[in-house]
Amino acid sequence: MSQIYDRVALIGLGLIASSMFWAIKRAGLAGEVTGYARSEATRDTARRIGLCDRVCDTAQEAVEGADLVVLCVPVGAMGAVAQDIAHMLKPGATVTDVGSVKRSVIEAVSPHIPEGVHFIPAHPLAGTEHSGPEAGFAELYDNRWCLLVPVEGSDPEAIAQLRALWEGMGANVDEMDADHHDLVLAVTSHAPHLIAYTMVGVADDLRRVTDSEVIKYSAAGFRDFTRIAASDPTMWRDVFLTNKDATLEILGRFTEELFALQRAIRTGDGEHLFDYFTRTRAIRRGIIDAGQDTDAPDFGRGKAGS
Repeated sequence: MSQIYDRVALIGLGLIASSMFWAIKRAGLAGEVTGYARSEATRDTARRIGLCDRVCDTAQEAVEGADLVVLCVPVGAMGAVAQDIAHMLKPGATVTDVGSVKRSVIEAVSPHIPEGVHFIPAHPLAGTEHSGPEAGFAELYDNRWCLLVPVEGSDPEAIAQLRALWEGMGANVDEMDADHHDLVLAVTSHAPHLIAYTMVGVADDLRRVTDSEVIKYSAAGFRDFTRIAASDPTMWRDVFLTNKDATLEILGRFTEELFALQRAIRTGDGEHLFDYFTRTRAIRRGIIDAGQDTDAPDFGRGKAGS
């Protein structure tokens, strides 16, 4: 794969940014990758493990001269970061992000993008329950989807260039409208995470009664819940606060479905339960057939070196 950008700046050095760096290096997609994290400890870790060609002590230093700037911070912080770096952005550069919510990010970041700089929001649908700079690995994006969400007036050449980067990192790329993105992700990610957090919270209450048996005898289903619920708390707090309308809509529908299942169990309606479980089982099979999961843990991927 040929070089796509001369210099890429990663602002925030957690799992997503770290994996981007290793994937970029694997394919030779950038001449230099700079990085910045707010925490000095994170910057020290990044330097120790060789994450980024140059780790900077300020975001402004990291983005200076960059052709692509990637905001890899929680969605609630993106507006402030964009304001902080705006005066250092190179004319003709592209600013993108990796946030799980798009409408609120566009509203927070767009006002700070200078004229002559391209803003193309994005969202890679990839991750694990691990976080931090040491959690990243080059294969994270292989055969995962990355959604580009161009804003009005986005430059087609800048979009094509960003698409080429994600494809070079191994991702499948599609484009989507911001509001539709937020609704789709409320179904596929945001509501499931909230349900997982809730189920683990209920189990924690029960554990106090059952003398830790919930943990000791965890079955596969509960282990999957705990994996999801182990995700970064700051990131998910911001996701729910910034995509509240779509998430609440999906949770309302979930509640209706749950009441219907409660009624079927209470009345002994086995036919309803069987038909419902058969339909949902087919959805699971479709996900596997689409290559978006395997029977192996961690979505069939291991961390680098494992």
